[in-house]
Amino acid sequence: MAEAAAPTEHVAGCADTLLDACTTGRRLTRGELESRRAHGARAAEAGLALRGLIREHLAAAREIQPRLPSGSMGPLLAAVEQAVDAFAEGYERAQYQAVRQEEAARREFIDDLLYGRSDLGRLAERSERFGLRLSQAHAVAVAQGPEPYGDGYPVARGIEETVLARFGNRQILLTTKDGRLICVAPGEQPDVLAYFAKQAYAATDGGRVAIGRSHHGAGGVVHSYEEALNALDLAERMGLEGPVLHAADLLVYPVLTRDRQAMADLVESVLGPLRQARGGAQPLVDTLTAYFDSGCVGTEAARRLSLSVRALTYRLERIHTLTAADPADPRNRYTLQTAVIGARLLGWPDAAA
Repeated sequence: MAEAAAPTEHVAGCADTLLDACTTGRRLTRGELESRRAHGARAAEAGLALRGLIREHLAAAREIQPRLPSGSMGPLLAAVEQAVDAFAEGYERAQYQAVRQEEAARREFIDDLLYGRSDLGRLAERSERFGLRLSQAHAVAVAQGPEPYGDGYPVARGIEETVLARFGNRQILLTTKDGRLICVAPGEQPDVLAYFAKQAYAATDGGRVAIGRSHHGAGGVVHSYEEALNALDLAERMGLEGPVLHAADLLVYPVLTRDRQAMADLVESVLGPLRQARGGAQPLVDTLTAYFDSGCVGTEAARRLSLSVRALTYRLERIHTLTAADPADPRNRYTLQTAVIGARLLGWPDAAA
């Protein structure tokens, strides 16, 4: 790698330009300003500090000052101002372009990482540039709030700053995707994702966070990310409570819906008779949901439904009459509960209407 050029090389020609401008009393020409901008851009690309380069411009001005006639301080200051302003403009423009290119490269990497669209070997090579070692196991947490979030949003920046301040350089990647907040962390560091979940819940004003399981390799990140997304979708359809969902705790649901047709047949066979009830099947399905979610404790189920215990008991008896399955009987309970879970997953009875 070539060594960076010394600062004096990036102010080359500046003294002659200033001397000619002050001697003739003119402003810097368009060509001279463009030359200064070009020098500024090259200095930024070389990684030189702007403060030191400005000092070099001032040193150039001091160098020619003794060669100027008396009373030339005003024109000299005006010429230096033009030269430094043009130089800084070129420097800042180059820096901005470099930042944009870095952001584009980072976004491309994140898209490839989360969608698994790139060659896994090449993806693993690129990952180290962004602080990940894909040879290790990783887990992904996804936070969803009441509104979409992007990388530049205050919520996203605040969470990133807080998490990195707490854990430092632990091979953590924080980003956004499709309006959601994303955290990728080594699988053996669940405390990172737990802390991210806590911060995201607070920052999104009560949003929901799902954490995928830890998986090895570049493909493991995609797998964990998809698990987290599926958990969020499942929570929405099932009305699951709690701000933080763990994909490992929800594995039973994908198993139940693996044969969708079989599940639909079970739901229709077991719960279909509830359509005969006044008001349709939905109130009785909701009753079963509350009853099973409360551990089959009648008083708790009644409280969740804002019913009296007597009204709840009547509904359970009505379900028993229509389906010939008693929710209070352990022999019938499993079939009924599985059918209720299937109904929630399939959106029954509305989806079957």
